[in-house]
Amino acid sequence: MREERTPTAVIADDERLMREQIVARLKDAWPELSIVGEAANGREAVALVRSREPDIVFLDIRMPEMDGIEAAKALAGLAHVVFVTAYDEYAIGAFEQGAVDYLLKPAEPERVALACQRLRGRLERKPDPMGELLAELSQRLAGGGGPKPRDYLRWVQASVGTTLRMIPTGDILFFRAEDKYTRVQTEGFEALIRKPIKELVEELDPDEFWQIHRSILIRVDAVEHVSRDFRGRQVVQVRGCAEKLEVSRSFSHLFRQM
Repeated sequence: MREERTPTAVIADDERLMREQIVARLKDAWPELSIVGEAANGREAVALVRSREPDIVFLDIRMPEMDGIEAAKALAGLAHVVFVTAYDEYAIGAFEQGAVDYLLKPAEPERVALACQRLRGRLERKPDPMGELLAELSQRLAGGGGPKPRDYLRWVQASVGTTLRMIPTGDILFFRAEDKYTRVQTEGFEALIRKPIKELVEELDPDEFWQIHRSILIRVDAVEHVSRDFRGRQVVQVRGCAEKLEVSRSFSHLFRQM
């Protein structure tokens, strides 16, 4: 009788908290799966897979030094690949061909369970070289199929007391820089992150979030009204929050009709 071998995997993502979340989700969905290594970039992932020879590698698409697509090319045929991605539109069509699986950030338990179910069936055969798939993904990521969509933040990892929360950007009313932290305000609670406003400006969709002050970013559809204070300066009121947010002169053009 053939002895069942423990399936193994490597996780590659430049965000430590995302790696921890994926590991936790995998433990729930597939307790028998052994995580034999974690990498913070594509080069580390390639080295880990070649040295530890896992059955599966989970690759974030956006990583420094070597992205997930380049890492997958280097590892073609060596391990079954699951891409971890924030793209929910233009690259998913390639994944749906079935040569590899994918997880959208943040990794939801139901989606991880589905990926694990598919992977169990694939372990019986050799990993697919994925040549055509990787070529298509590379073209899409390079904008070969049209204008290159930006990979905007869809959620943030924030601390609420001693708890880590995964907060969708659609739930966030505004960000406000305070001392060494940036406050994340929702209708129900506030949280803290270490990412500065200047980085958030680059990572958030400008159609959804406007900077109104060097220390404040607001979600546009959360604005309830804009008024002027006794000094004649514009003040924004967002729904679900009593706090008033001042608009600096540099950004007063956003509300030209006032």
